[in-house]
Amino acid sequence: MKIVVIGGTGLIGSKLVKLLQQRGHEAVAASPNTGVNTLTGEGLAEALAGAQVVVDVANSPTFEDKAVLHFFETSGRNLLAAEVAAGVKHHVALAVVGTERLQASGYFRAKLAQEALIKAGKVPYTIVRATQFLEFLGGIAQGGTEGQTTRLSTAHLQPIAADDVAAAMADYTLGAPVNGMVEIAGPERASLSTMVQRYLSATNDPRTVVPDAKALYFGVELNDQSLTPGDKPWLGSITLETWLARQASPVQ
Repeated sequence: MKIVVIGGTGLIGSKLVKLLQQRGHEAVAASPNTGVNTLTGEGLAEALAGAQVVVDVANSPTFEDKAVLHFFETSGRNLLAAEVAAGVKHHVALAVVGTERLQASGYFRAKLAQEALIKAGKVPYTIVRATQFLEFLGGIAQGGTEGQTTRLSTAHLQPIAADDVAAAMADYTLGAPVNGMVEIAGPERASLSTMVQRYLSATNDPRTVVPDAKALYFGVELNDQSLTPGDKPWLGSITLETWLARQASPVQ
């Protein structure tokens, strides 16, 4: 089966392409690096020719409010139109747990707009909402840092490793369209401040986390439901400690 992975050279996409190829499928990485640009439409028709499934794991190059909305709406329209023309039977998209609860953020407003386009489209679909990636903990820490302290929310999160995200995406890509949303998350739930402190301590980072229930997460005040999944999500198996060990001794 031919499967085109939009954003296939990025963090999740590159892992997903490899997994799908290992399972015996013709997985094609499509991104500006390979001559495919969903924002302009360049190379889309050629890339999707003969494809049964398209997986969209691309992200906006900028998070500025107007630019990110333009990216997800324009790319979404171009991609879905190209899929209809190519006779694609399943559209799989990577989304974010809690998007509808984080609408004070321009990025999450744009992601919700992307989801709306998929739901209104003609291609059977599966929207896979993931929790925050363990790979983002460093960036989250930086966002709250002033000097040697990092002020972060005490709200819960349930972060997932990129390897687990790719595994889940492979499962849903090879399954039947659900014409709805599913959620995926990591195996551990803890407060954002606690999780980041564990990360900083394990990486010998001297910064200290200051827990603050009112601290903003990319402009949004959180509660324990904001970033956590609902009932019965697909759960990954990689804990923070396992993930950290893999970063210290990466598999070649």
